[in-house]
Amino acid sequence: MRDYAIGFVLSVILTAIPFWLVMEKPFAAGVTAAIIMAFAVVQIVVHMIYFLHMTPRAEGGWSMTALVFTIIVVLIMLAGSLWVMHHLNTNMMPMPHDVRQIP
Repeated sequence: MRDYAIGFVLSVILTAIPFWLVMEKPFAAGVTAAIIMAFAVVQIVVHMIYFLHMTPRAEGGWSMTALVFTIIVVLIMLAGSLWVMHHLNTNMMPMPHDVRQIP
């Protein structure tokens, strides 16, 4: 029960601070977005540790191995998608803005 209470308190704090940042706007929009993303990553870790009980010892380490593999696959997909979109953007033939689309 103690772990759940600690996880709940941390989750509330990690939600309240970004909420305050959005409502009060103490920083520029880009800085606020970066801080909110950092808090989101920390909150994911808090949820995995305190609510999902994911530790390197859990299930002989297989749950952590699966998590690391999933993160690697997601990062490869994200990087590949950004790479493809960047090259599509730079290699597309420019179109004049006054050309009308034929229906």
